[in-house]
Amino acid sequence: DVLKPMLEKLLEASPYSVILDQCCTSDEERQDVINASQREIDEAEEAARKIKEYGDNGNNSGGGEDEDLDVITDTFADTENGRVGSHNTVKERSKFIPLRLSMGERKMLRLVEATMACCDYTTDVDKLFKSSTRRTHAQMKKIASVLRGMVSSCDYNSGQTLLKEDNFSDYKNFFRQMFEIARRHKIMNPEKMRSEYGKLIYLLQDAVSPSIQPHLQFSCKGNIETVYKFLEEKDSLEILDDKLIDIATREILAEKKTRAQIGVEIKRKEKAVSILKQKYRTSSLSSDDIHLCLYSICDNDSFLNSNRVPVDKVIGYLHHFFSPGKIEEGYSLSIVSGEDGSRLSHSHDRQFYFALQSLTLWRDIIDDMFRLWAMAEEDLLSESITYSLKDTGQGMQRVQQSPLTYKSMQKILVRVQGKVHQWIGSNVIHLGDHNVPNSLTFIDKYTQVPRILSPIVSCLENIERICEEDDGIEKLVRDGF
Repeated sequence: DVLKPMLEKLLEASPYSVILDQCCTSDEERQDVINASQREIDEAEEAARKIKEYGDNGNNSGGGEDEDLDVITDTFADTENGRVGSHNTVKERSKFIPLRLSMGERKMLRLVEATMACCDYTTDVDKLFKSSTRRTHAQMKKIASVLRGMVSSCDYNSGQTLLKEDNFSDYKNFFRQMFEIARRHKIMNPEKMRSEYGKLIYLLQDAVSPSIQPHLQFSCKGNIETVYKFLEEKDSLEILDDKLIDIATREILAEKKTRAQIGVEIKRKEKAVSILKQKYRTSSLSSDDIHLCLYSICDNDSFLNSNRVPVDKVIGYLHHFFSPGKIEEGYSLSIVSGEDGSRLSHSHDRQFYFALQSLTLWRDIIDDMFRLWAMAEEDLLSESITYSLKDTGQGMQRVQQSPLTYKSMQKILVRVQGKVHQWIGSNVIHLGDHNVPNSLTFIDKYTQVPRILSPIVSCLENIERICEEDDGIEKLVRDGF
């Protein structure tokens, strides 16, 4: 109350008074602007007070954790609709969600990234040789160089011993851990290691092949550390069935929420995490372990928000602005083969359903991306299914059958066909052929979808606001489009 008159005088005597006069037509509106910050603070304090009361009541009433759980899940049930939905449960998804890297593991990751960045493995081995023996020799030479370099970077003396004795199997646990950390990091962050990962996975593919592995005397492939595997080893899988798991692993998105609403969601998430830690902490599973698992699952939720939500929004735009049975003048979706780059001829309604089925398929693939990635690596690093080096018209490619990825993709395709009204065109899954040589190309293809759609969605969401704020942009849009 003491500061408000001072704020009024400051606004009246400053350049901001012009802005205030433009946006406020009455004294009530001026006062509303002045009081806005205080209202936000009051709302945030009220939200924090309510959360604290819920916690205190739960502790004092004897209900304990069960009562806290009911309060959190019931009181804030109205915000459940804002969560990104997935057809998989948290428990099912956790089987393929990698664990977050620790600080020590991040140091090891930097070594692998640096090693792959300065390595030209695929350039040197994925080319024509006079004989397969010469290519095998080149592969072995390059793989040995990478392994020796990694050991030497950590310990020079060990590197010198390895150079003399070629005892790679003595360091098998080290190599498996290093490569597993890099693979785990890439799955969690598809936008990272864009060139390094390709070289790494192809190097491992050769290292586990029947022609190279006998010389190394060990397999470089290690199992990815997942949330499910970690909790299974600790005999604590029941935490994944707890009804608080959704709240504790949810990403808090700002969107169009007020500061108070965001504060409520943060407090609610923190309370859910605290309850789960207290409830499931054991001698073998510490609070830090539970925290690691919960936030690893939260990373997956963040992945879905940033990668699948753009597809969901484009599907929403398609339904909102277009109808298969109605064509607005100037807004027909029909295409003609040979015009504007089109290779097909579709009527308006046929193109509507074609776009809808494509977007729905992309959505479900991204929703199941971590599972597909696990299957893709299993196929790529299979010791029984080898590849053949062929010129597919896009350069020399490793053409390899991928049965696990193909089977997973078939299930997704059947599910999508059940969702859409009709299926347009072929339902052939290209995998292990000249179009999609192997499962690495398959994964890379579908990780590009959100990179393409996200800028489009961002533009559509902000273009009206930008046009209102900038007359030049508005003129550009109206004249150009």
